[in-house]
Amino acid sequence: MRTYWYAGMTKDEVQHSRMTFYKTVKTGEQNLLNKQNHRLTRQRKIILEELKKVKTHPRADEIYKMVRKRLPRISLATVYRNLEVLSELKEIQKIESAGALKRFDGTPENHYHIRCIKCDRLDDAPFSLETGLEKKIRPLTSFNIIGHRLEFIGICNECTSNHK
Repeated sequence: MRTYWYAGMTKDEVQHSRMTFYKTVKTGEQNLLNKQNHRLTRQRKIILEELKKVKTHPRADEIYKMVRKRLPRISLATVYRNLEVLSELKEIQKIESAGALKRFDGTPENHYHIRCIKCDRLDDAPFSLETGLEKKIRPLTSFNIIGHRLEFIGICNECTSNHK
C-alpha cells in the first residue's frame, strides 16, 4: 500500500479523513453535507455568507457582484449553480415569479413577500406565516398539499412618490 509523505497515511486513510472533515463542517445550525453528498465548498460558503448579509432579495447577477469582491475569479455560472444547490439544500429560498428574474433570500424559513409591480422591489411581509392553511385546503382539492407561498403585490412608496 502506498503511503502519503505528508501524513504517513494510506490512500484509504486520507479518503476517510476527508469524509470525516466534510461531515463536520457546518454553517449555523445546518449541516451542508446532505444525502446528495453536497459539501460546503469555499465558494458555496462565501455565496451563502454574502446572501445572508443583505435583507434585499438579490438576483443571481447581483449576488455575483457581491461575491466577486471576495472571489475575483468566480464565474457567473458557478454562482448560479451554487445558488441552485443551496436552494435544494433548503439553506436559502429561491423566489420565482412569472415574468421576473429569480431572486434569492438568505432566510430559509418560509415567510411572505411584497413585490412592487413598477420597480420589482421585493420585501419581506411584516407579519408571520399563517399556520393551518394547508389543512384548510386539503379537503377542497385533489392535490397533495405540501406547503404554500404567498406574495402580495402593490406599488412601493418610492414609485408612488415618483408618479405624483
